[in-house]
Amino acid sequence: MTSAPAPRRGRPPGDRNTRARVLAAARRMFTERGYNAASLRDIAREAGVDAGMVRHYFVDKAGLFRAAMDMPVDPSALIASLLSGGVEGLGERLLRKLVTEWDDAGNASAMIILVRSAMTHDESNRMLREFISRQVLGRIAAAVDAPDRELRASLIGSQLVGLVVARYIVRVEPLASADPETVVAAVAPTVQRYLTGSIR
Repeated sequence: MTSAPAPRRGRPPGDRNTRARVLAAARRMFTERGYNAASLRDIAREAGVDAGMVRHYFVDKAGLFRAAMDMPVDPSALIASLLSGGVEGLGERLLRKLVTEWDDAGNASAMIILVRSAMTHDESNRMLREFISRQVLGRIAAAVDAPDRELRASLIGSQLVGLVVARYIVRVEPLASADPETVVAAVAPTVQRYLTGSIR
């Protein structure tokens, strides 16, 4: 008499395929509709799963977006961590963290991929703008204790996106090959002025 097979441990074998279907659907929806208009319910319907399953894997829309874009860092958590040290010195901390991540990841960086695609693709442009505005710049603006918070945050965004374009996409020299500390020393004071100095 043969014994019954041992029960399978871990996730059911279909889970990996389900997660992959959700990610594929999310990439399509985020690209076609942008971050704001792509709902978890619509993504779940596109993937043929229940919306609760999407939350089970990714918690919320921001988590799903990060996974769909293959972001190794949670931008909102990163900003929260950097803000824990206060606004003073935030420009330098922010630049050093981002330049290090972008240099290490190179062309595989989700931010570089998004900025590159946004230059030629309207949907990617909208997706990048909406996500950065809500998850990154909105958090910075909320922490700034100065007039024109939203303008200051958007000026910081212009510095970051401009740096990505010049250093990593167009590769303008000598900026493209400058060491990270040189880049931080040059750009961080401008970011800090947007945070705490005069912009008028």
